[in-house]
Amino acid sequence: MDFTSQVVMVTGANGGIGSAIVNELLKTKASKIYACARNTDSLKGMFSDSRVQPVELDITKQENVKSAAAKCSDVTVLINNAGVAMGGLLGSQEKARIEIEVNYFGTHSMCTFFAPVLKNNGGGCIVNIASLLSFVNMPSIGTYSATKAAVHSLTQGLRGILTAQGTKIIGVYPGPVETRATKGLQMPMAKPDDVAAEIVIGIIEEREEIFPDKMSKEVMQGLAVDPKAVERQLGSC
Repeated sequence: MDFTSQVVMVTGANGGIGSAIVNELLKTKASKIYACARNTDSLKGMFSDSRVQPVELDITKQENVKSAAAKCSDVTVLINNAGVAMGGLLGSQEKARIEIEVNYFGTHSMCTFFAPVLKNNGGGCIVNIASLLSFVNMPSIGTYSATKAAVHSLTQGLRGILTAQGTKIIGVYPGPVETRATKGLQMPMAKPDDVAAEIVIGIIEEREEIFPDKMSKEVMQGLAVDPKAVERQLGSC
């Protein structure tokens, strides 16, 4: 995919990975980048390029998403990056519900309302930022892992129904990245800028699955050889 003249929407653009993706896209010839956040005040001072247009968007509110799809009807590439991680597996269902509302239902809503937009604009591309933990659960953020497994399944299903309209579907599966969401995790983490660079390269190369850091690549290799060993390893985290 050539980003020249593409109109890209990035949700969660005020976060570590989201802002890094926007900055990486600015190195391409994309004509416009919609940088989305629940509160656009959080985007102030982050991007100086006039191609970046702030959009106030709460992906958990269907009417908000529907309105964004109507106002941003020129989108050709949708990058669903917004997400939350609240920790734990057993315990607070309130936290689990927030995670699934944002990570799964929010992403589902974006895909639902922007699929017709992409069709009208020639097909375009949907990029879902899932997680390495889509494939194996890490109990310390176990409900997050479950929601990202759902995003992976959603991504697979979208290929089945949107390929016919010419929409490319890409899943991204990073390991731990230095962001607010991973603060406190005691393990090696990738830098957001490095991950964003790999994501943009992967989109250009039209890879259906992008593993943008060392840990994600290594764990996926381990899952191919001995998935139970990987499950036990991450099960202690």
